[in-house]
Amino acid sequence: MQLVQYVENAPPPPLPVDPPLADDRFRNLLGPQAWALLPAAIRKRFGKRLKGGDSVAYQGVVTAMRMNWVGWILAHAARLVGAPFPFDRSSLHQPAVVIVTEDRVTDGQFWIRQYGRGRGFPQVVHSSKRFAGPTGLEEYIGYGVGMALQVEATNQALLFKSDHFFVQIAGRRLRLPQVLSPGRVVVGHHDMGAASFRFSLEVTHRLFGCMLQQDAIFRDAD
Repeated sequence: MQLVQYVENAPPPPLPVDPPLADDRFRNLLGPQAWALLPAAIRKRFGKRLKGGDSVAYQGVVTAMRMNWVGWILAHAARLVGAPFPFDRSSLHQPAVVIVTEDRVTDGQFWIRQYGRGRGFPQVVHSSKRFAGPTGLEEYIGYGVGMALQVEATNQALLFKSDHFFVQIAGRRLRLPQVLSPGRVVVGHHDMGAASFRFSLEVTHRLFGCMLQQDAIFRDAD
């Protein structure tokens, strides 16, 4: 008979750690040459794919918040469709949190942005990045409203620029004419070194100029 020796209170064997999944979705949108322009830290953030349903959180602070009177009207009117634009100037110097979650259904990403305010509950913005549409990437905010995005790379930043806005009604996708567009939206992810980055949002209009601008500094998740 073979004797088996048991060791009491022995620690369990370590669980295997899966290597990070590669994410070529943004690289494919840009192309290899434009992708290579980006700082290594940005390529790392946008080139590592989470498992379906997993999330990553970035914590930071709002460092700039400006809007003219037209931007104020736009931001508050947009609260009817989920408040996609920051609407409270008191968010300046308040904490900010961004959570990115993989969407297993659409093969895209859910984004949740939380901005503190001087009083009351923080503003929470929900959106979904979908690798679909005529430009290959679109941001859907709900209520049938979304915008198609063009992606550009520089040696300092990854930029998301609005191409056009659309509304989905009864299964049909309707492109908004330029006259009904809220303006030109540019979102930037700027590497700052030291495991931190700057998120920038700017909304401009050919008649009303820069209507809305927001910056926030975030640090990489542990």
